[in-house]
Amino acid sequence: MEDFFILDKRLGIQIPVLNVEWDDLPLEKRQSILFTWETIRGSIPDHIINLEKMINEKQTELSDENDFARSCLLNSEIAELASIINDLWLWFRTHQNITEKMHY
Repeated sequence: MEDFFILDKRLGIQIPVLNVEWDDLPLEKRQSILFTWETIRGSIPDHIINLEKMINEKQTELSDENDFARSCLLNSEIAELASIINDLWLWFRTHQNITEKMHY
């Protein structure tokens, strides 16, 4: 499946990458790709929960931080984690239609 997925280090998941037309792939290959994607997609909510825990820890740290530079850094880290969560939800929801097509 490495031909059809690449690791997105920022998101922490493999994302689909097709270099050929979907309909040009054999049915068995498409089913295999969809199965792999569903496995990855199914892990996204748990990954988001872990990122939310990290945000909560950073917010707790931020509430006690008196150093302005450190506060700015924590805010930046929180914003980046929130951005990752947003992108993960987009991958989770946007590609839900692919899974729905698999069941028809």
